[in-house]
Amino acid sequence: MGIAAKIIHEQRERLREAGSDRWRIVSAQLAAKVGPMAVRGALLAPRLGSVRGVPLIGRGVRVRNPHLVHAGADLLVEDFAEIQGLSRDGVRFGDGVSIGTGTLIRPSSYYSRAIGVGLTMGDGSSLSPGCYIGCSGGVTIGEETMLGPGVRVFAEDHVMSDPTAGVKEQGVEWSPITIGAGCWVASGVTITSGVTIGDGAVIAAGAVVTRDVPAGAVYAGIPARPIGTRGAP
Repeated sequence: MGIAAKIIHEQRERLREAGSDRWRIVSAQLAAKVGPMAVRGALLAPRLGSVRGVPLIGRGVRVRNPHLVHAGADLLVEDFAEIQGLSRDGVRFGDGVSIGTGTLIRPSSYYSRAIGVGLTMGDGSSLSPGCYIGCSGGVTIGEETMLGPGVRVFAEDHVMSDPTAGVKEQGVEWSPITIGAGCWVASGVTITSGVTIGDGAVIAAGAVVTRDVPAGAVYAGIPARPIGTRGAP
């Protein structure tokens, strides 16, 4: 079953379970949406570096340097997302990855800057609408990890050690970010360069993560600090 048929089937079953007597109408509306997405995906697929199956691609999606983008099966990219492939290691999506509306993935600047490292996302992971993934220093996201709406990830930072010089002229330095498997990064979180978030960690909404987070920990605040562990009473 392709991703389009899978989405329609799962929606139909959910509506039936909810007792909706209008599941046929909703299913038809969904089919009218995913059909054109499949057509766009079929047109994009031959231009990608590699892909399994036909991705679903929303309206207004921009994929720059697609030969450097590699996708597993069942990739879903919603409306007006932007994926920039230009990077040293490329942009690599596992199976079942979804990219939310308006999300930006940018490993490199378009304008006369060094080529960045890139992004790797594991199977089943997702970026909710409005995320910004600045992966110039390299970003790795494990399997089954969810980033909520408006999460911002920056694998670079401005150099500002010389107080006699402007920040802009001192350039930037890169440092990789790793987000483990099975994590939940809630809405509006900012993750700064060099941070590692362990498997199964949870970051509360609006937090600014400036240091490593242990596996299974729950962090919140600005800057983010531990407030507990998953499963603790």
